[in-house]
Amino acid sequence: MIQNYNDFITKLLEAGFSMGGGGGNDGIYSVVDHGWYEESDSPVQWHTGNADTDPWEWRMRVLDERDDIAYGKVFFKKSGFITREWAPYFLAARRGSRTFEQEYDAGRMNNYAKRIYSAVTEFGALPLEDIKREGNFYRDEKSKFDAALTELQMKMYLTMCGGMQKVSKFGSEYGWSSTVFCTTEDFWGDELFAKAAGISKDEAIDKITARVLQLNPAASEKKIAKFITG
Repeated sequence: MIQNYNDFITKLLEAGFSMGGGGGNDGIYSVVDHGWYEESDSPVQWHTGNADTDPWEWRMRVLDERDDIAYGKVFFKKSGFITREWAPYFLAARRGSRTFEQEYDAGRMNNYAKRIYSAVTEFGALPLEDIKREGNFYRDEKSKFDAALTELQMKMYLTMCGGMQKVSKFGSEYGWSSTVFCTTEDFWGDELFAKAAGISKDEAIDKITARVLQLNPAASEKKIAKFITG
């Protein structure tokens, strides 16, 4: 059983990918499933603020301290982790060689997604609140904004890339830190995308399917298909 952050990283790198864990494994796989620890004497406990034993803290630690693990809303429109080793296969299964502009021109991405994507690409990386401001999002567009941001992560055009503390106009820090987003190209780099370009969609699906079944032999065919292709 996972005892701390280092155990988590070791197991995640071995697995290759994982559901975020806060709400179960969704019939696929989670390195740290919330329910496993609720009634145990494990030091791993949610929302304690302890960077070594609180999985909620591990999400940002991964992004702040490493460059070989991505975290974001990538599975079932929920959070999950993908390692550098397995990212090319998910890119091949989800995106292929398609650019955001091609997806938008084909009508597979809406204008809300375009406003978000354009803001992020213009500045390289942006905290959540700045994306809303630069994309000219109004309060009554919150649901549209949230849905578009999730879709951009699910199709692997944007990803979380860290956190940034909010700062008031007077220069003082306040509130919770804001999640920063960047393009997957900026996060992973050209070499990984070149590898993804050499993998067919069918090859990627077969590879990930086999890995899921190694991690969870009881996973259903329908669940696996949805997990892989989004």
